[in-house]
Amino acid sequence: MIVAVDAAGGDYYPINPIEGSILALNEDASLQIILVGPEELLEKELTNHTYDKSRMQIVHAPEIIEMHDSPSAAVKNKRNSSITIGINLHKEGKCDAFVSAGNTGALLAASTFILGKLKGVSRPTIASYYPTLKGFRLLVDAGANLELKPEHAYQFAKMGQVFCAQVMGIENPKVGMLNVGEEEGKGTDEMKEIYEHLTQLEGFIGNVEGRDIFPAKADVFVTDGVVGNILLKFGESIPSALKQMVKASAKKGIVSKLYLFAAQKVLRTSLSPFNYENVGGIPFLGVNGVSIVGHGGSSALAIKNMIKSAINCVQNDVNGKIVASLN
Repeated sequence: MIVAVDAAGGDYYPINPIEGSILALNEDASLQIILVGPEELLEKELTNHTYDKSRMQIVHAPEIIEMHDSPSAAVKNKRNSSITIGINLHKEGKCDAFVSAGNTGALLAASTFILGKLKGVSRPTIASYYPTLKGFRLLVDAGANLELKPEHAYQFAKMGQVFCAQVMGIENPKVGMLNVGEEEGKGTDEMKEIYEHLTQLEGFIGNVEGRDIFPAKADVFVTDGVVGNILLKFGESIPSALKQMVKASAKKGIVSKLYLFAAQKVLRTSLSPFNYENVGGIPFLGVNGVSIVGHGGSSALAIKNMIKSAINCVQNDVNGKIVASLN
């Protein structure tokens, strides 16, 4: 298995992408890594590490797509960037997958334009893990498509079901549409039309509300990219917000320092599912390849788990099964 890693992507490149890649190499003896980025920068950082040089190579990419760059313009104008070159390596069959903690929009644009779409897919989507009381479930769309058309929603749900079954190990995944109420006929005219399309889907359980996410009433929660991205970012904010609330209570004398220590330990354990590091990255479902994007602030652990996610997608032939489900 060969995975190309964007070593010039994210807030902490090249340190975290390189360290995470080495962690992945140490866990999987069959893995090979291609680091994509400015050669001199990467070689300098690698001198700080001990690793199997026979399983790590560098592909020079002198340009860097910054987080503030316009996605489409960056892909067009920075053709020697780590994202563009990395995706091209995947397109040419020189690696089995590409992972990046860089500019999400640029990676989606490059993945769509260079890799193309899978047969039968109208539009790719970002699917995100979301923690629930029953473990991780899937939220789709998580920010790629701000508007949701009925035919796209149907495909997103189908692709989400395949991912849930093949990568997350969830049998017969149930699909719920996030809405303002669970009764049929709720929501805008567009939402009602989407609902009708989704009724054709095996495993569709109807509308679900925000309160149904944590109990995992569904396995795939379908919504537009606006709501999905807001939910994703809100979920990320919960652990730090709760910790601050507990500390504030301690300062006011509501809880003792002893209870504060105990509460912090409980919170740390209980809220670990919200830690993006444990997930690593999320796939662009529907592109003709395996392209994984991670949090901009990805740690080495997150990068390692991003690589593992890519390997799972390849080994379980997620794309082949998506095509089979849609055609």
